[in-house]
Amino acid sequence: MSDFIPKFNPGHQVPVTVATDVTGGRLVEIVDEYSVRPAVADSLKVLGVAAQDKKTGDRVTVFTRAAGIHPLVASGAIAPGDTVAAAAGGKVKVASVAGSGLGLAVTRSSADNDVIDVIFT
Repeated sequence: MSDFIPKFNPGHQVPVTVATDVTGGRLVEIVDEYSVRPAVADSLKVLGVAAQDKKTGDRVTVFTRAAGIHPLVASGAIAPGDTVAAAAGGKVKVASVAGSGLGLAVTRSSADNDVIDVIFT
C-alpha cells in the first residue's frame, strides 16, 4: 500500500460498542472487535476513556490512549508523578504490576474517588 490513511484519527476518538454498561470518564478495555467494557484492575487492554454513560449494546465514543490529559477517578492515594494503571470499575491506581502503567498523574495528591489529571504515556 503506497498511501496510508488512519481509520480513526481526528481527536483520537473511536466509536465502539458497549459489551457491559460503561460510565463516562472511566477507563474501558477491549473485549471483542470494536467492543469495550469497564477496565479491570491491572488491565493491559485499556483502549481509553468512555465519553459518556452507555448501556450494553449502545455505541460510545472512546478517547483513546494515543494522546491527551484526562480527568480520571482515583482508586486510593495517588501523588503527582506516580505511574498509574487501571483499577476496578475503570478507575486508576498506582501501578503495581510491571508493564501495567498507562500514564502519569500530573495533578495534586489524591484520595479514593478524587478526580485527578492523567497524561497517557
